[in-house]
Amino acid sequence: MKIIFYVSAIVMVGSCATLSHKEKIKAIKDNIEIYQSSQLKTYANSITASELKDHLYTLSADSLQGRQVGTIAQKKSIKYLEDYYTNEKIASPFGNSNYTQNIPKSFFGGDYNGANVLAYIKGTEKPNEIIILSAHFDHKGIDNNGEIFNGADDNASGTSALLEIAQAFNNAKKNGIGPKRSLLFLHLNAEEIGLQGSRYYIQNPVFPLEKTVADLNIDMIGRVDKSHQNQPNYIYLIGANRLSTELHYISEAVNEKFYSFELDYKYNDENDSNRYYYRSDHYNFAKHNIPVIFYFNGEHKDYHQTTDTADKINFPLLEKRTRLIFSTAWQLANQKERIVADKS
Repeated sequence: MKIIFYVSAIVMVGSCATLSHKEKIKAIKDNIEIYQSSQLKTYANSITASELKDHLYTLSADSLQGRQVGTIAQKKSIKYLEDYYTNEKIASPFGNSNYTQNIPKSFFGGDYNGANVLAYIKGTEKPNEIIILSAHFDHKGIDNNGEIFNGADDNASGTSALLEIAQAFNNAKKNGIGPKRSLLFLHLNAEEIGLQGSRYYIQNPVFPLEKTVADLNIDMIGRVDKSHQNQPNYIYLIGANRLSTELHYISEAVNEKFYSFELDYKYNDENDSNRYYYRSDHYNFAKHNIPVIFYFNGEHKDYHQTTDTADKINFPLLEKRTRLIFSTAWQLANQKERIVADKS
């Protein structure tokens, strides 16, 4: 994470001025029906700690030298992502074998170039409506003493989760249960230097922004912060209610039915001094009125240090958090009507 600074329920209840706020919320909650919950659980359970571990150890290895944007070493991580989607037979959104959205040197001021990596599963009924799942894969490279910023939690954890989520959805599609809406798996570059990969995508969207239903952004989900040492069954959620009341309650309903996490909204407070809402790639989508959820485990002593290594990741917890995100995406992709941004 960057260190600096059906008519839907909303429409139905919002059109009735006589309903109180409490009644409107109840109507939204009552309208949420988890889509094919048994199949959802089957494919969520195909996401495993062992496969997440394989991805994460590879992506945070010394050989990738901290995945710094523009470096030769970072290109190895790009190739790893491309090869994975090729081998899994998950399509490119460009309609060919190319998974990269190249970012020219001019965008970075002429110093280096880079690329986002994109994969795509086409929706079966509403292919023009897009759910984005995003995670940045770049990190901070090597320090002046030659020590490597491996970035295991930040953000090999989110990158690994995205790969596993894509595989689970693709397996469902192979078995005739493809998502109704399209899914874009968006591996973003240059987050650490100012959310640049997501800014480039927003300026050069592969799919129209007005057709983008939501962005679920994953940035650091493999560790436990100091506040939760005695209760690690948590995840911070940021942004879920900022633009869409409906998104917030769908997220909570999925968690209540399947996972029972403590959904911690501490950092979602608009007055929170950490300003995390503005510090990861989801924010570039939120600025364009696209509802977002930012999944985050909070900072720890190894945040942006060379000690953020794979041996410190809690893989069973990473597995459960990844399943939660998959399940939320499943609901967003399959429910009858797209969610509404009622709080723009």
